[in-house]
Amino acid sequence: MKHDKPAVALIATMFLTIGVMFCMNDILLPIVKDLFILDYLRATLIQVSFYVVYIIWPVPIARAVERWGYRRFIIAAMLICLTGCLLFIPAYYFTSYALVLAGVFTISSGVTVVNVAANPYAALLGSPDGANMRLNFVQAFSRVGYAATPLVASWLIFSGHSDQPRIHVPYLVLGTLIAVVVVLMKVFRMPDHTPEPKPSESVIKMFSGSRAYPQLLLGIPTMFFYVGAEACTAGFFISYMTTHEYSYDTASGFLTLYYVLAAIFALIGTLLLRFIRAGILLGTFGIGMILCLMLAVWGPHPIAAYALIAAGGFLSIMFPTIFGLAIEGLNGFREKGSALLNFAIVGGAVFPPIQGAIADRYGIDVSYAIPVVCVLVVTMYGFSLTPQRR
Repeated sequence: MKHDKPAVALIATMFLTIGVMFCMNDILLPIVKDLFILDYLRATLIQVSFYVVYIIWPVPIARAVERWGYRRFIIAAMLICLTGCLLFIPAYYFTSYALVLAGVFTISSGVTVVNVAANPYAALLGSPDGANMRLNFVQAFSRVGYAATPLVASWLIFSGHSDQPRIHVPYLVLGTLIAVVVVLMKVFRMPDHTPEPKPSESVIKMFSGSRAYPQLLLGIPTMFFYVGAEACTAGFFISYMTTHEYSYDTASGFLTLYYVLAAIFALIGTLLLRFIRAGILLGTFGIGMILCLMLAVWGPHPIAAYALIAAGGFLSIMFPTIFGLAIEGLNGFREKGSALLNFAIVGGAVFPPIQGAIADRYGIDVSYAIPVVCVLVVTMYGFSLTPQRR
């Protein structure tokens, strides 16, 4: 296997910042719930604002990438994320939930460009037989970003003497990090792969075209349910822990451990892909996560809390493995397949409000039945792939 190591390293660094952006949603949800006196359902507008953009942007971005190339759009994505970070300054000073949601929406718009452009770009940075390994490697760095965020962000938010949580401070730090990454991308020029231009197609026609690729046709709904599982499991994590009488600081520490396990298991999963078919590994990790979530719903404490922490490890490989399996062998349909998979990430806007409504009515423990159902779909996808397909 051959890899363009400098370019892969830069993409991995960028994914580290993406991990921070995703994890900040998990920190924000319980804070805005208390700050703006919301129920769980309305607090999940954080998740809705972040994930709803995947209805809007993936297809137009895929078409634009075909015209302008991957590298240019990846840099543009980071600048959009920087703009979203800056919106948290007026959101803090005006105590505005609407501006918080606007900042989250803008950041997510940039992240959408990354997901559409950077994942297939990483797959192209070397020999085809190493594509799954590269995808898991760069995504592992997003897990590092996730793992570093809970304790650091919580300290930045609550370390001041203000009566109001300083929700803007982590985003100022994040914006600085994004600016550094953009400069590095300009200084160390990456190869500019540009897909061969193809005639524009409607979304319906693109979905119709996916029928020629069973792994993609099944991968799209699988990605929808996977992102729902991830958004639900982590988004309600701190609230779950504080409901069971753990302090906010302890819950943040547990969330850090959740993401540390995810980072470790992601690296282990990358190595295991040398010996185990990706579909089998995906299904096996799915079973492990279902067992953890079921313990979180029905198990005794503290075992239930520890099981929820352990769920992060089993979640770790799912996104890159689903993505890699679904776009394998697409050839000229790769960019459109990537757009369709990213379109499915809107699942993160669908399932958290359902979980929030259940948490408001029946309690947060019972609400974790929602990610159980989501992961079951992922597990079935992994085991359903033919033996010939990795």
